[in-house]
Amino acid sequence: MRKSELIFNAILVPLDYLMIVLGGLAAYWLRFTTLGEELPIIYQIPFRNYFLVVLTIALIWLGIFALAGLFKIKIHQRLTDELGRVFLACSAGIMFIIFIIFIRREFFSSRFIILASWLLAIIFVSLSRIFLREFRKFCFRRGIGRRKALIVGKSPLTENIIKALSEYPASGYEIVDWIKDPAQIDSFRLKKFTNSGVVDELIQTDPGLAKEKTMTLVDFCDENHITFRYAADLFDALATNVEVATIAGIPIVEIKRTSLDGWGRIVKRIFDIIVSTIGLVIFSSLFAILAILIKLDSKGPVLVSLARIGEKGKPFKLYNFRSMVKNAHQMKGKLVRYNERNDGPLFKMANDPRITKIGKWLRRTSLDELPQLINVFRGQMSLVGPRPHEPGEVARYQKHHKKLLTIKPGITGMAQISGRSDLTFEEEVKLDSYYIENWSLGIDFQILFKTPQIVLSRKSAC
Repeated sequence: MRKSELIFNAILVPLDYLMIVLGGLAAYWLRFTTLGEELPIIYQIPFRNYFLVVLTIALIWLGIFALAGLFKIKIHQRLTDELGRVFLACSAGIMFIIFIIFIRREFFSSRFIILASWLLAIIFVSLSRIFLREFRKFCFRRGIGRRKALIVGKSPLTENIIKALSEYPASGYEIVDWIKDPAQIDSFRLKKFTNSGVVDELIQTDPGLAKEKTMTLVDFCDENHITFRYAADLFDALATNVEVATIAGIPIVEIKRTSLDGWGRIVKRIFDIIVSTIGLVIFSSLFAILAILIKLDSKGPVLVSLARIGEKGKPFKLYNFRSMVKNAHQMKGKLVRYNERNDGPLFKMANDPRITKIGKWLRRTSLDELPQLINVFRGQMSLVGPRPHEPGEVARYQKHHKKLLTIKPGITGMAQISGRSDLTFEEEVKLDSYYIENWSLGIDFQILFKTPQIVLSRKSAC
């Protein structure tokens, strides 16, 4: 999911809210200003009271819009379908208002305002969405935010799709290459695209392509975090988490890797920003105390920045309170033979001589990880996600391990609350893969609430 797509869809929320409010205000202005002479005014609603009510009602309408699927991220959606949803959502919203007035047995002095607000909200919201749609096409025509697609297959469908995308830049696609011959579908041919970072999406357009070749494409896209789409009537077994779009009149199916594609990603990011900000403020005094203890215990900096691999394989610097002696990373090569985790790429040693006295306590209580709230605030990590791993460890990942790089790593995660260091690496991968495929904000809350319990139980057991 490109950032431009998330930005355009995130704009819809405040834009729709503004249009709903403007619709309500325009109805008020029409009733008590323009039509004041034609329609006798029995009782004029105070503007301040009316404005506050409109602001509240607009928030409720946003919830109705969300239930109607108006904020669901879709690259291709027919305008008639979108405007139809706007009409139904606004109609449901006005029926909700009428129902509340009826239940509370209140007398509302102007039926005109109710009907006008409904009609004007439909018009304003529709116009704003048409404008945003046209502005997005304007950006696409100039090469801004377009998805770079690799086409695989040779059939009449393929030629139709390529022709449609090439002749219609406003579709939001840019074709970077076309692999016609199935024999050319191998890791070497495909790898050049990911190494250069020029592919966002792979579209398999040949219904007759051998199943093993198509599975190679699916595995490749999953491994390299590329969106996979295919011509309809393929892969019935994979149709559990899909989204269908239409290109040149042909149904194209996308296999979604995680529910964190789209609005899930936006919601999770907002949640991370709020909680990390609050955490940094609350723990600021504790940060100062721990900094003094670390300085008194051994020489070296209070914070260390460690090389880690994040979402889509991007490197970043992870912040931790220093729990090891200075230049500990230079000693790791001599200690590799003592690694107690031979089942995967991770290094684990029970009595690591590099850990300081205060460092042992920091690790046992997980307080050394508190500075990672900075990484969360900066968008390099999330509160909940797979464990962040070192570049050397990621280099030893097998193909199915790379699924962990689909999302941002987390301070805590499914694996950490389910056994922490007692789990094998493969067990960690299975738990984190389950989290990626089944993410919800509710699961994040459960993991965050369980984490302190796990930390305290480990401390009491020591």
